[in-house]
Amino acid sequence: MNAYEVLKERGFIEQLTHEEEIKALFEKGGVTFYIGIDPTADSLHVGHFLTVMAMAHMQRCGNRPICLMGGGTAMVGDPSGKTDMRKMMTVETIDHNVACIKKQLAHFIDFDKGEDSAILANNADWLRNLNYVEFLRDVGVHFSVNRMLAADCFKTRMEKEAGLSFLEFNYMIMQGYDFLELNKRYNCTLQMGGNDQWSNIIAGVELIRRKTGKSAYGMTFKLLTNSEGVKMGKTVSGAVWLDPEKTSPYDFYQYWRNVGDQDVEKCLALLTFLPMEEVRRLGALEGSQINQAKEVLAFELTKIVHGEEEAVKAQEAAKALFGKGSAAGSAPSTTLPAADFADGMDILTLLTTIGVVPSRSEGRRAVQQGGVKLAEKPVTDPAFRVTTDLFTDGQLLVQKGKKTFHNVILG
Repeated sequence: MNAYEVLKERGFIEQLTHEEEIKALFEKGGVTFYIGIDPTADSLHVGHFLTVMAMAHMQRCGNRPICLMGGGTAMVGDPSGKTDMRKMMTVETIDHNVACIKKQLAHFIDFDKGEDSAILANNADWLRNLNYVEFLRDVGVHFSVNRMLAADCFKTRMEKEAGLSFLEFNYMIMQGYDFLELNKRYNCTLQMGGNDQWSNIIAGVELIRRKTGKSAYGMTFKLLTNSEGVKMGKTVSGAVWLDPEKTSPYDFYQYWRNVGDQDVEKCLALLTFLPMEEVRRLGALEGSQINQAKEVLAFELTKIVHGEEEAVKAQEAAKALFGKGSAAGSAPSTTLPAADFADGMDILTLLTTIGVVPSRSEGRRAVQQGGVKLAEKPVTDPAFRVTTDLFTDGQLLVQKGKKTFHNVILG
């Protein structure tokens, strides 16, 4: 199978700019492509991991990845999918984050294969020292403001009270220029990314075709969401990171062990290298047997990210904890409408509603003193909002102190 067929079968592909041309390109093989990563933190998280796996599949099929670090674009900030402007970072912070992420990528992508090695590039090399007037004349002339404003990434922000800053408005032009620069330097002909990058990818494809007359293509992947359409990779304590210092291998394992039944097959297909025959077999398990598939998912993912030794440790620790039994099975329960959590229910309202505490003031004290947990994770912020993505199979275990447990069930 060529890379297109692999990505299609495993469920990665969402949109293509030129489907038949892209299929023909993949049949020939040896495609040089790029995926951009803006260094907004010093670690990749689960949201990045889907695109990292796509890069790995592409390389395994004989194509050449360019991992483009956004040392230049991070100074502006991508407005796609954001309701507010991103926090501005210093150059020092950006460069530190770039260095950290480069080390992580080497665990998944082969940068030591001779002529077939992946390329690590940084758009700081060509963006930070641009001559603004020359850039506008050379590149900006090819962008229609009318079309830009119609793009989803800008249109959504324009409808918000805070609006869209002129700084962020430049992001699409900068990303389009990245593709043009990589095309010139490495003959890169394909940009890939999450579905929220569709407008930016089209901008680069069209810029190359107008400036050079060459063919260029774009492909987007489905975003990693659960069966309810909520982005995966978020827990009570925050994002699920690939850095073991930020999310321990055990917590990483537990996150995947606790995914919803309906999401197991999709996650196995997108986030592991298991053959699709095995993915389908595991995804077809029903009842309590689906837990076997979840254990395989958790182990395989932890092995890819943290290595087999850590995966074995996490699996053994999880089984030991499960073997002791859990208070969750015998805990009282309360069924609440899923709609109550659509915009997030604040933790104090939840605690008083299910009767775990008699008043909001007592709930606030318990939270601030570290005595409240959701799904075994401490909650210390009284303003924390509980959303549906924290539930597993429609249930959420609330714990107060060492002895009070209560199951919340979505109705």
